[in-house]
Amino acid sequence: MKIISTNEIVTLYHGSKSGIHGAIAPISREHCDFGKGFYMGTDRNQPLTLICNYPKAKLYTLSVNLTDLKILEIEVGLDWALLVAYNRGKMEAAKHSTIYNRIKSLNKDCDMIVGYIANDRMFVVLDRFFNGEITDLALINSLSALKLGRQYVALTEKACKKIKILDKQELTGNDRGKLKQDSEANRSKGIAMADEICRKYRRDGQFFDEILEAGE
Repeated sequence: MKIISTNEIVTLYHGSKSGIHGAIAPISREHCDFGKGFYMGTDRNQPLTLICNYPKAKLYTLSVNLTDLKILEIEVGLDWALLVAYNRGKMEAAKHSTIYNRIKSLNKDCDMIVGYIANDRMFVVLDRFFNGEITDLALINSLSALKLGRQYVALTEKACKKIKILDKQELTGNDRGKLKQDSEANRSKGIAMADEICRKYRRDGQFFDEILEAGE
């Protein structure tokens, strides 16, 4: 995990349930992986699986200029999982503890977060970790094996102003049907792979509640 500064310009993708109206802004729902922001991914197919149930869904191709932005880059690991847990409201039992405050402040004053996506294949595994069914080692090894795509989350107006729309694609009924099938297949494949890894590490590592207690 590190704070970076770069002059890079990247091409990313954003899926919208009904299209972007007005200026791009950090106004996603609050309980997303990295908090409220404007979410973009490196993998074109990933946002498509999130919007395939919506008849007015649109996929945007974007150009993002990262110059002069303060960016938190976070790798797959326990801090990534805890940041997702914090933003999904899963750490409230440890509110005001040392570990809670540390995770809360990870992206302080940052314009953007770059990290891995908790995609279709990871939702179930993450919930198992949060619910105390698997350890941190089982989770982290599952994350590494599933080869998640990366997401860029614009947290501030400054970051959003660096985003330009290059292309907009509307999804047909046939597109959405195929994407639903792909999403279900990916989810099943990911769960099967993660189950095997979790069995291997079921006696190793710490559980979520133990990590929170140790972080007091």
